Amino acid sequence: MLGPMLIDLSHPIRDGMPVYPGDPEVRIEPALTLDLDGAAVDRVCLGSHTGTHIDAPAHTVPGGRTMADISLDELVGEAIVLRSRAANSYGLTDLTCDGDPVPDTLPRIVLIDTGWAATFDTGDAAQHPYLEPAAADELWRRGMRLLAVDTLSPDPTGAEAIPVHDRVLGHDGLIVENVANLDRLPSRVRVGFFPLALQADGAPVRAVAWV
Repeated sequence: MLGPMLIDLSHPIRDGMPVYPGDPEVRIEPALTLDLDGAAVDRVCLGSHTGTHIDAPAHTVPGGRTMADISLDELVGEAIVLRSRAANSYGLTDLTCDGDPVPDTLPRIVLIDTGWAATFDTGDAAQHPYLEPAAADELWRRGMRLLAVDTLSPDPTGAEAIPVHDRVLGHDGLIVENVANLDRLPSRVRVGFFPLALQADGAPVRAVAWV
């Protein structure tokens, strides 16, 4: 009997790919070659928040947990996919679960599908919709501990204030950004975010869903 199908929720990491404004650019280039060295080895230079990645609390919270403090158990489990097609900010009433209101009790992992993943490689990526702080507060109250979004950030990109980060990371929660392919998922799904084992404030992840 065939097992569950895996859906990749990650954007590939490649040379010159888009990054959050001001973050280190991605550079992947040969360090060793088969012809000259007998083995191919690439030199990879990137920021800890490249592509599909996780924000640890230390990203915005002084003394907060780093990736070294986060267990894989926190990053794998049953999730709910909430959807919004709001053009700018969106609140709790703009989010739906298969057309129904947001449930009163949520699993630890909440993914928000805005459709914006399709703009990741375009100049429109930074003009994404963002979550209203009050909605983040309510999602947390209902059980969310990991917020995953298909945009560069759950807050407005480039803004000085990052209230959603302040609320989620400030409560020792986690944020995953630039998630892909949420439109292919049902509203209830098992997901996993598998980061590089970096002792840093964040890390790229290979994100997957079992459907």
